[in-house]
Amino acid sequence: MTPALNKPLPEIEALATGGVKFTPHTFLGQSVVLYFYPKDNTPGCTTEAMQFRDRHKDFVKAGAVVLGVSRDNMASHEKFKQTLELPFELIADTEEKLCHMFGVVKNKIMYGKKVKGIERSTFLIDAAGVLRAEWRGIKVAGHVDEVLKEVSALKKEAA
Repeated sequence: MTPALNKPLPEIEALATGGVKFTPHTFLGQSVVLYFYPKDNTPGCTTEAMQFRDRHKDFVKAGAVVLGVSRDNMASHEKFKQTLELPFELIADTEEKLCHMFGVVKNKIMYGKKVKGIERSTFLIDAAGVLRAEWRGIKVAGHVDEVLKEVSALKKEAA
């Protein structure tokens, strides 16, 4: 079942670094920024992760948890997280359950060949577990600031 805007997230369970288990109930009471990216240690994904890292304190202050999601395995995620000193967890979606649920697996052309890849996308889930915003097919530049603005607006709304 695909999540729909302004509806609670469907049941799903995924494992992240740090022994964290993500479910729609894990972070009730906090907003969740779920950002999907194609691959650990690639230029665009590294830049995006560093931008979320650099603004992480602002997300925490706004009451949000940031989680990155890709199809990489846990060992790759642990190394990526350590190399970039990421203060948030990364979900290893090796079976693509979350990727398919959120509809981020797309056909892409890479080096002239058709491949299935992850479309860079971000989803904002509110403190009650309801999907409140989504950004699909995003460009890295300026995106983190846009998400933070939306998270801050949600916090004001809840106050």
